[in-house]
Amino acid sequence: MLNYRRYAPQEPFEYKDRTWINRKLDRAPRWCSVDLRDGNQALIKPMNVEEKLEFFKLLCDLGFKEIEVGFPAASRVEFDFIRQLSDRKLIPDDVYIQVITQARREQIIKTFEAVEDMPRVIFNVYNPISRLQRDVVYHKDSGAVKYIATSAAKLVKELRWEREFAGEFVYEYTAESFTGADMKFALDVCEAVKEIWSPSEFNPMIINLPATMEDHMPHVYADMIEWMGANLSNRDSFCLSIHPHNDRGTGTAAAELGLLAGADRIEGTLFGNGERSGNVDLLNVAYNMFSQGLDPGLALEDEPHIQEVYERCTGMKVDDRHPYAGKLVFTAFSGSHQDAINKGMHMMKKTGSETWQVPYLPIDPADIGRSYEPIVRINSQSGKGGVAFVLESHYGYRMPKAMHREFAAIIQAISEHKGEIQPSEVLGALEDNYINAKGPVEFLGIDIADTAFDHGERNTLVKLRFRLRGEELEVSGLAHGPLDATQQALEEALHVHMRIMDYTEHALSSGSSADAVAYIQLLDQETGRLTFGVGRSSNTMRASIRGLFSAINRLYFPEETGKDGK
Repeated sequence: MLNYRRYAPQEPFEYKDRTWINRKLDRAPRWCSVDLRDGNQALIKPMNVEEKLEFFKLLCDLGFKEIEVGFPAASRVEFDFIRQLSDRKLIPDDVYIQVITQARREQIIKTFEAVEDMPRVIFNVYNPISRLQRDVVYHKDSGAVKYIATSAAKLVKELRWEREFAGEFVYEYTAESFTGADMKFALDVCEAVKEIWSPSEFNPMIINLPATMEDHMPHVYADMIEWMGANLSNRDSFCLSIHPHNDRGTGTAAAELGLLAGADRIEGTLFGNGERSGNVDLLNVAYNMFSQGLDPGLALEDEPHIQEVYERCTGMKVDDRHPYAGKLVFTAFSGSHQDAINKGMHMMKKTGSETWQVPYLPIDPADIGRSYEPIVRINSQSGKGGVAFVLESHYGYRMPKAMHREFAAIIQAISEHKGEIQPSEVLGALEDNYINAKGPVEFLGIDIADTAFDHGERNTLVKLRFRLRGEELEVSGLAHGPLDATQQALEEALHVHMRIMDYTEHALSSGSSADAVAYIQLLDQETGRLTFGVGRSSNTMRASIRGLFSAINRLYFPEETGKDGK
């Protein structure tokens, strides 16, 4: 039994004046990628300089305007990478480079050396303010923690003017472990830093409030963000930024609620890479907005390319069930899901709707560079709608609805033995069991001997050649059309009484050379048994005749019918 008594719930944050709960997202935030530092430090094998340069280019191509590129005081590799961005003139004119440093004098000085000639810099200084960090790690009281923050803020301001920093310079203060702090203390520290930096509406600073370790439910984080935004002075003088992690698995929810609560900006990573359970996945948040008809302001049309660069540079793998990106997220194994997707796709095509509305698919996979091919996959849990959808979308066979259940039972029997089966195997089952199946009654040829009108009705005389258990026979039939005449001839020759209950046909593709496919449902009038047959030919009449022979063999000689003639 879990020893739950070892753990204490987080102290509640009571905020009854919340308004975020009645808001809705109506615009994208300022996005800041921290892949190259916060994400990179969590990799088993951190990226080398060339990999970081490729990743940086990807982020720029995606439209990120604020990119945290490193912790230059942490290592020579970090410092050199930042210098290469400048020396090789790789920074686009509209991109702000963000650097991060602890609130320590030597690190702040080193960080200025790394960015001294950068055109646009966000200078991010942080120190932990949570009760746990203060008591366990630093052994300092609240006054000492506040002094660390304000001393660092003064030094950054002094060095900015002392070194005559010519580019655009944005101050950022990160109250690390914000969610574990007393909110009044967090407010006091942020106000003190803000007072030193003297931001204005025309030159705002960034106040970054991270869930460094996610330790509250998402709505509590939102309450904290709204409270800080409401109580910090001169709201127009700062950008309120959030930095959610994912320790509880609710990083995306915390981010979205934080944005509802008034955050202007969000820091995170692609696919949620980061320490422990990761940072918030910025792609997840952005695609969620996209699915609700909001422009995320990022170029995310080619998700497979983003994933390929990410996986190659980081050595990480995106999970098969990862939202929007996993290889299985646009698939459906459940029969009811497959049927609903199939119907939704047909309805979209039929109505010509420009608004995406397909059950179980929040967005059109094609909009983010994904393929329709893997939407429906077949295993023992798949239903008739999914099997029919695979045949139609991959190969053009439009089975009549009455046939769906019959053929799905064949596929289910195969998949129960094999597991998941591929579209080619579904087609193979149709061909083996219907189109190419050999039985004791084998069609050889047909001639239309005569067509005449008798008392206003059209009659067709056919001469049919077929083989019955190796013996070649030739019979004649007279009826309204070739198919009816063939049915009559076979009834007499085989001594059966049957009725065609359903007949449909279609071309497999457009053009005069397209094959025709005919589906025939046949009833044995003595036993009431029903089954389908399928015929295919470049000639429509022959396709229908072959379909009739297929149905007769399946209905009257199932034990003798199969791809091997057994």
